Amino acid sequence: MLEEVERWLGARSWSAADRPLDRLLSAKRASGIKVSVVLPALDEEATVGAIVEVIRRDLMDRLPVPLVDELVVIDSGSSDRTGEVAAKAGARVVHRDDILPRVPALPGKGEVLWRSLLVTSGDIVCFVDADLRDFSAAFVSGIVGPLLTDPDVQFVKAMYDRPLGAESGGPASGKTADQGGRVTELVARPLLNLHWPQLAGIVQPLGGEYAVRRSLLERLPFPVGYGVELGLLVDALHTVGLDALAQVDVGVRLHRHQDGLALGRMAAAIYRTAQLRLSRTHLVRPELTQFERGPEGFVPHTYPVDTVERPPMLTIEEYAARRVA
Repeated sequence: MLEEVERWLGARSWSAADRPLDRLLSAKRASGIKVSVVLPALDEEATVGAIVEVIRRDLMDRLPVPLVDELVVIDSGSSDRTGEVAAKAGARVVHRDDILPRVPALPGKGEVLWRSLLVTSGDIVCFVDADLRDFSAAFVSGIVGPLLTDPDVQFVKAMYDRPLGAESGGPASGKTADQGGRVTELVARPLLNLHWPQLAGIVQPLGGEYAVRRSLLERLPFPVGYGVELGLLVDALHTVGLDALAQVDVGVRLHRHQDGLALGRMAAAIYRTAQLRLSRTHLVRPELTQFERGPEGFVPHTYPVDTVERPPMLTIEEYAARRVA
């Protein structure tokens, strides 16, 4: 298995600089492929506008042929000015609850990504988290590139340094330089190495920046919560095989980090997503109890672990009808 991972790393890992923008535009013009970029957003007014502005400036408005045809922010119930800021910067903003209203929306990132397929039309769908700082257009062009230039590639993850403690934009150093992905290193990577060793070469399995052919996405189930990235990656492996997956180095990712309790809930969702795919049987206890110190000692707080998955979009009649139309 190690030999297979090493072979894959050599054949399916690139840098964003390997495919210059002019090459991507030529490939896009020749193929007629359309690209949609989706930003799932919840209370991200501080960062979403700058991300939209960079994508519009560098990948849409100033190019003879736009690399990105569609830029959509899905607002999943923000209490701040996320939608207003995104729209002013040039994105089309759609509220989560306005998509497929006959199916009541559930909280969670995966829910938003699943619903985004109904309001986008690109042959390639590129997901980008809305909390990134010092955003570079390479986060989009880098991961879209292999899909435009290699017909055998279907799913591309971004890889990057993820410094801990650099939310404000200042450089991290020493032991914190690459420790931002704590749930990745403590939960996701061990699970993948033990149970799906073919995916051991994926540098950022839980990263929120990845581009996928719509023809694959619409065939996959979507965990509604934080487990969506792991679920899509594992299911893509089983659906199209390892050589259809790839990764591209896009540099450094700066974003807001979560506290320890939030990381615990994320870890539980990741474990649950993996467990479901391993067993496809009942969950023993889909809840997580955590503790916070109060005036009189430790106080337990119990949270549900995401246990719902949305079915492949191809099974949704509204989506099927749109495809026919």
